Amino acid sequence: MPALAQANADVEKNIADPKNWAMQAGDMYNQRYSKLKQINTTNVGKLQVAWTFSTGVLRGHEGSPLVIGDTMYLHSPFPNKVFAMDLNTQKIKWKYEPKQDPAVIPQMCCDTVNRGLAYAEGKVFLQQADSMLVALDANTGKVVWSVKNGDPKLGAVNTNAPHVFKDKVITGISGGEWGVRGFINAYDINSGKQVWKAYSVGPDAEMLIDPDKTMTWTDGKMAPVGKDSSLKTWQGDQWKIGGGTTWGWYSYDKATNLMYYGSGNPSTWNPAQRPGDNKWSMTIFARDVDTGQAKWVYQMTPYDEWDFDGINEMILADINVKGQPRKALVHFDRNGFGYTLDRVTGELLVAEKYDPKVNWATHVDMKTGRPQVVKRYSTAANGPDVNTKGVCPAALGSKDQQPASFDPNTKLFYVPTNHVCMDYEPFKVEYTAGQPYVGATLSMYPAPGSHGGLGNYITWDAGTGKIVQSKAEKFSVWSGSLNTAGGLSCYGTLEGYLKCVDAKNITKELFKFKTPSGIIGNVFTYEHKGKQYLGVFSGIGGWAGIGMAAGLEKDTDGLGAVGGYRELNQYTELGGSLTIFTLPN
Repeated sequence: MPALAQANADVEKNIADPKNWAMQAGDMYNQRYSKLKQINTTNVGKLQVAWTFSTGVLRGHEGSPLVIGDTMYLHSPFPNKVFAMDLNTQKIKWKYEPKQDPAVIPQMCCDTVNRGLAYAEGKVFLQQADSMLVALDANTGKVVWSVKNGDPKLGAVNTNAPHVFKDKVITGISGGEWGVRGFINAYDINSGKQVWKAYSVGPDAEMLIDPDKTMTWTDGKMAPVGKDSSLKTWQGDQWKIGGGTTWGWYSYDKATNLMYYGSGNPSTWNPAQRPGDNKWSMTIFARDVDTGQAKWVYQMTPYDEWDFDGINEMILADINVKGQPRKALVHFDRNGFGYTLDRVTGELLVAEKYDPKVNWATHVDMKTGRPQVVKRYSTAANGPDVNTKGVCPAALGSKDQQPASFDPNTKLFYVPTNHVCMDYEPFKVEYTAGQPYVGATLSMYPAPGSHGGLGNYITWDAGTGKIVQSKAEKFSVWSGSLNTAGGLSCYGTLEGYLKCVDAKNITKELFKFKTPSGIIGNVFTYEHKGKQYLGVFSGIGGWAGIGMAAGLEKDTDGLGAVGGYRELNQYTELGGSLTIFTLPN
């Protein structure tokens, strides 16, 4: 009998105990679901603040802490501090503060965020902004090893959380707006030695793509990608500065031994400068964790004309799709379509709009897998120096990196969304190493003819591709959601509210508390000494809050976000703190 694929045994043991919050998504499937149920629909309204902690940093706080046993591990945005806190005494056991060159800050497109830590086998893994991947001793905070993952002088910086699958720590790269060519790197967790590296675009060998064995959805079925599948879709050497960066979340299924993730936009934002499908930017990859070889790929937005980065998380769930049980992969793309694929084979099963205002494409052709673009909203058809108006969603997508959750009880997905549209004017831009390589001016605003706000919290049936319920929010919901066995679904808002709703009826708000700053962090939960706790980072920033975080003024600054979210400063202020809630004794 073939040996069963193993995940990392230590990580598996830690995530099997619901008292811990041992990975950024709580598990390897990215479901963001907890079996804890002490806090539930009947008592959540009584939640009180148990304690708070300031990170001492004032930029956007994404991700969440980890909890393993009696210790909580917290991270901050740049300079990427790490704290280990004893939960028995709330004493800081150790603190790590890397000495990073502040020249990294202007190389980060959309705030100096960091999406969190990973933990395995007595080591805490931090992916610093300056691209250093660091393994820290979990007991002392001392550096065990460190490795340089990219060159920040070329714009290759990092914002993603590392992920441990088997004996490897996996990390990506940011910098699509600097002409960085995206890749995924796997390092040995004990030595820091590079095991494999796989680019998103370029020659087959460098992408770890096998022309005969790597499959993709073609004419209603899976077929091999063929030779030079990426190179054939780029003009000249444009692929060398082609984007496809990988700064999102990764998931892993030990039954298939595959890891799943998405690649980002092709550089530049001016499509006229890069004719072709620009494969494999905007793509879902399924890779063998041991070798990095791509088993299958699916490109969501060929020849991207709107910056619809494909990096959002892949949620793995066993659900019924059109009446048939499927080992599914569910992905809420920036482009406004919710995708359901078979995670074993890569077959496309469902692709439907998860915001009714999405207008840049009418639908996804299920035979070709291609979105059917509406010419009026095609920035390529309209050409450079023409302002294409009323494109929905805006570049930050119907959902950005803020991760959704899956509830195995309701079989629904809980999705924090942006309800935002834009005007988009591309222009010619020259590539200069280490300089922004964007080539577009944007303005953003709430989706017209709608509820007037910039966000919705929705439930989604991934088997049929339908919105089940939608709860309007004044601003984008830029926080990762959490579902629990207590029947709750919780998320944060940009004004700074932590909200918990009834998972069976999300319009029923059961708890609401205003934290010190806007929330772009992810809600998490753990148990300590018999009590369940619920927590979230607050600290306005990220792309939506970049105006406040970086002190930008012009409407088109922050790639258009400053104007779209101008009202935010009337509701919140900069901060950087963790708020922990529990029930009264």
